[in-house]
Amino acid sequence: MFSVTVRDHIMVAHSFRGEVFGPAQSLHGATFVVDATFRRAELDADNIVVDIGLATERLGTVLADLNYRNLDEVPEFAGVNTSTEFLAKVIADRLAGHVHAGDLGEGAHGLASISVTLHESHVASAGYERDL
Repeated sequence: MFSVTVRDHIMVAHSFRGEVFGPAQSLHGATFVVDATFRRAELDADNIVVDIGLATERLGTVLADLNYRNLDEVPEFAGVNTSTEFLAKVIADRLAGHVHAGDLGEGAHGLASISVTLHESHVASAGYERDL
């Protein structure tokens, strides 16, 4: 399987409900380094996995909607614990929408999967992988 990974970051604020979250139940900030990995079994006609420039731009577009936001105030996340794992799925699903819409070029229609990893720190990360 071939892969290409692009990277960006977001800064958000949010809080969690549930004793399992301890002090994170209070409003707090988080900065995530975000890796989006695109995979395919065979290279496209140009011998690439995906146009790296378009992949970088689309990741930036997806993250811009979340960056510098208090996620507790985003209507679509009302009542949801916006955990790192949850946000990885949101980002992967939004990137998949861009792939299906043709926003990453025609060659991207041959992609097999996308995985998104959010790095909370140098020692902790969470991710989500989905088929296309």
